[in-house]
Amino acid sequence: MATSASNITSTHPAVFVLMGIPGLEHLHNWISIPFCSAYTLALLGNCTLLFIIQADAALHEPMYFFLAMLAAIDLVLSSTTLPKMLAIFWFRDREISFYGCLVQMFFLHSFSIMESAVLLAMAFDRYVAICKPLHYTMVLTGPLITKIGMAAVARAVTLMTPLPFLLKRFHYCRGPMIAHCYCEHMAVVRLACGDTRFNNIYGIAVAMFIVVLDLLFVILSYIFILLAVLQLASQEARYKAFGTCVSHVGAILAFYTPVVISSVMHRVARRASPHVHILFANFYLLFPPMINPIIYGIRTKQIRERVLGLFLRKDA
Repeated sequence: MATSASNITSTHPAVFVLMGIPGLEHLHNWISIPFCSAYTLALLGNCTLLFIIQADAALHEPMYFFLAMLAAIDLVLSSTTLPKMLAIFWFRDREISFYGCLVQMFFLHSFSIMESAVLLAMAFDRYVAICKPLHYTMVLTGPLITKIGMAAVARAVTLMTPLPFLLKRFHYCRGPMIAHCYCEHMAVVRLACGDTRFNNIYGIAVAMFIVVLDLLFVILSYIFILLAVLQLASQEARYKAFGTCVSHVGAILAFYTPVVISSVMHRVARRASPHVHILFANFYLLFPPMINPIIYGIRTKQIRERVLGLFLRKDA
């Protein structure tokens, strides 16, 4: 009995090995340059946004609270994967513990879902501001904003909590090599033996539920906004109303466009090299956290003025 007990091995490996970008290993050092640059911009941009919004009482309004949520999510989202990617590219540090992999996956997918929810909340904010301006402060109160934030977190955690437990039950007989830069759900599932159909269906169902539902409500919000703006009397008023939405539309495009492109690539270009799909997946993680602070910094007058004021004070 003692002998047989000692021969029982764990059903999962102690560590996984992240391969980085298969087929482009010889270019890892060069690829790390834009990755590191994008991460640095994401850190600087989002930290600056959070500092300015927290420090300036004039920016303690619903629109900027949602923007602060977006910046915080982008910081966590990029920091969940980029440091490990750079360790792979620079130091060939490819190992990640099994539980570390599950934690990275949980944070990655959870905060992606949270970002989608916050973009939807920001669309609701623009809808109320333009379609019901007289009720704006009465509708978007502090308690409601807090509840929206908590709902975004609760939805993400509820949907993603089953994943680690579903993956823990598998026996991984296809080796520990993950053909990716980070622990993505389906990349880990491919290493598992046994019936993985539920994982496949659950992953697709969650992705479709989030993207289709959130994007549908965002589109509906902008249809109502468009109808309201077109009813404004002067052209100047229409331009001003549309101008308040440009930054948010840019953030939506930055988040959802890579998702759609990656999804289309997986179905249309199935025979494409694996590194093509992985590069698109990395672009999805890198681009929104890097570009969102730039979009809002350039397009939002209040933030632009405070950023310029911050740097001018430093120069003085």
